[in-house]
Amino acid sequence: MANIIDAIPEVTLEKKPVSQQQLRREVDYVRAQQILGAMLEKGLISLSEFDKITELNRESFSPMLAGIMPSNRCYNSHSELT
Repeated sequence: MANIIDAIPEVTLEKKPVSQQQLRREVDYVRAQQILGAMLEKGLISLSEFDKITELNRESFSPMLAGIMPSNRCYNSHSELT
């Protein structure tokens, strides 16, 4: 019987420094999404507007994980954004 550890491929991670500009874009994106979530929670925007603005925020701020984020969100509560 083969050892499970032997079957797992080795993954090497390359560490890349993150620039101050990228960190600023990440923080700005999170802040924008928190404001957007509060607007949705208060009924100032609809869920479809939330999704459209989220997409625009991803294009504007270019968060590092945007490529793996869902294109729209089934929004349930403000606590998901914090």
